[in-house]
Amino acid sequence: MRADSPEFLTATQASYDAIAEAYAAGFPDSLAGRPLERALLTTFVDLVRAPGAPVQPPVADIGSGPGHVSARLHGLGLPVFGVDVSPRMVALARRAHPGLRFHVGSMTALDLPDETLGGIVALYSIIHVPDDHLPSVFAEFHRVLLPGAPVLLGFQSGDEDGHLRLTERFGSPISLDYYWRTPDTVAAGLTKAGLHLHARVLREPQGEEKHPRAFLLAHKPGPAGA
Repeated sequence: MRADSPEFLTATQASYDAIAEAYAAGFPDSLAGRPLERALLTTFVDLVRAPGAPVQPPVADIGSGPGHVSARLHGLGLPVFGVDVSPRMVALARRAHPGLRFHVGSMTALDLPDETLGGIVALYSIIHVPDDHLPSVFAEFHRVLLPGAPVLLGFQSGDEDGHLRLTERFGSPISLDYYWRTPDTVAAGLTKAGLHLHARVLREPQGEEKHPRAFLLAHKPGPAGA
């Protein structure tokens, strides 16, 4: 991380570096037993594909963790790469999926040219971004997306916004903030960044989950008349 990186980024990086192996072992595939999430990814893929386009632009899995979402998108036929703030997570993803690309990076300042991505997936990664930094994240998404390209977000939700800091996980000391937000809160942020909402889905907690899961599909508006 750069010396001037926000404190929450350095804390998130250090925390996930500390628990990377245990996290990957405990959650080797968060899509297993989650048919709704898998269906939403399939819908995302259908929205990404441009009929008749000679070359399919790549999509980015932001907050790619152990890499299973990137692997599923690849299996569905998309050119995809993963971005994660944790170097240890990136190393584990590369080892588990050697045929795919994974990079260390931050969603607050993506190392990508303007309008180069055919889509963005960010499942349970904006949950670590404080409210005052979320607008810059959505602005980055808007910047790097091609006109018409979709974005799929997944996050913990509830009747109102909330915040929790964990100081231990998997037996390791960490300093990791979790934010849960209503779909309206996140949708308003996307709209303010210039992204148009396409759909919203809310499912109830399953198993040991404590919060509902919300999913938003949005897109960057295409050129006039498209």
